[in-house]
Amino acid sequence: MKKNENRLQFLKDEIEGMKKENLFTTLPVLSTPQGARVTINGKKALTLSTNNYLGFANHPRLAAAAKKAIDKWGFGCGAVRQIAGTMEIHNEAEEMLAKYKHTEASLIFVAGIAANRGTIQVLMGEGDAIISDELNHGSIIDGVRLTKSEKKIYPHMDMTGLEKALKETQAARRRLIVTDGVFSMDGDIAPLDQIVELAEKYDAITMVDDAHGDGVLGKDGRGIVDHFNLHGRVDIDMGTLSKAFGCLGGYISGRQELRDYLINRARSFIFTTAHPPCVTAAIMEALRVVQDEPQHLKRLWDNTKFFKEGLRDLGFNIGRSQTPITPVIVGESATAQKLSRALFDHDVFVKPIVYPLVSKDTARVRNIVTAEHTQEDLQFALDVYKKVGNEMKLI
Repeated sequence: MKKNENRLQFLKDEIEGMKKENLFTTLPVLSTPQGARVTINGKKALTLSTNNYLGFANHPRLAAAAKKAIDKWGFGCGAVRQIAGTMEIHNEAEEMLAKYKHTEASLIFVAGIAANRGTIQVLMGEGDAIISDELNHGSIIDGVRLTKSEKKIYPHMDMTGLEKALKETQAARRRLIVTDGVFSMDGDIAPLDQIVELAEKYDAITMVDDAHGDGVLGKDGRGIVDHFNLHGRVDIDMGTLSKAFGCLGGYISGRQELRDYLINRARSFIFTTAHPPCVTAAIMEALRVVQDEPQHLKRLWDNTKFFKEGLRDLGFNIGRSQTPITPVIVGESATAQKLSRALFDHDVFVKPIVYPLVSKDTARVRNIVTAEHTQEDLQFALDVYKKVGNEMKLI
């Protein structure tokens, strides 16, 4: 084979195929801090495409806490936590997080995907069964695939289907029911109360991915477990610190023995360097702010109500959303791409969501309202949606 022959030529062919099917995307680049209005790809725009639900990514208290931590602890930890990377501040943050979530203990991972993959992989094995909602996040799917467990997929939020799967797996050594709390593409909320009742009836472990419920649902943003008042009845509460809390990382909350076991066995924890102390300090401050300043959560839900009602009144299909995640479902991927471009032409940035993230006939643009948006911002977005929707004959 010639030295200059491109052995990765197949990648170009794959990319061309994606482009032809309107499935190819590039990385938008911000030249301003995250916020309601940003400069993205060199253009000033109102953004409805961040997970910064409470506006904490730029909260001055978080920034001050991070700066103070750098002065005290330095920037990096220099090691994985099992060796020499665990500082007092890491344990303090996990104790604070457990108290906030009303659990015995918690453990912070480098990212939400690491928390899901590592936890599912280490808890479940050959002879076990995992029962998963068909629309669960890709990180859950990855974690399930890493095991040798039997896999059962039940129709989205279908409790009859879940019970059927539980009946079919009664011979398994142990069973895990795993679900998103808030589904990231549609914004609907899992019926966790019914799931827990079935889990208790059939003696199954429950795990919920609360990435989009943290900081959004429940008292002081404690999440879906608090939303349904299920404290002590959900075995594994997974969440993220990178969305509503404006920081970085994922975590698992639950019993003390769960934390102890994951520290010793979860590869995605064992083999990753500890969080920088400045990030850890910002996490702790975010947990304080969400309880000290309830106005952020109230404004998030006021804005959500206003925007959803506006889109519905215009005649857009926003699906079954119950949360700030508000899709505008248009069908084909090409239509979603065109809608996104047209909105951006009018200074509203909303990313298209296409296959394989959603099915081929449910492509959409996904809006996420935040506490940082003003109603003037949202009315501006609605006016643009009305103009573009009429031009594209979507409404």
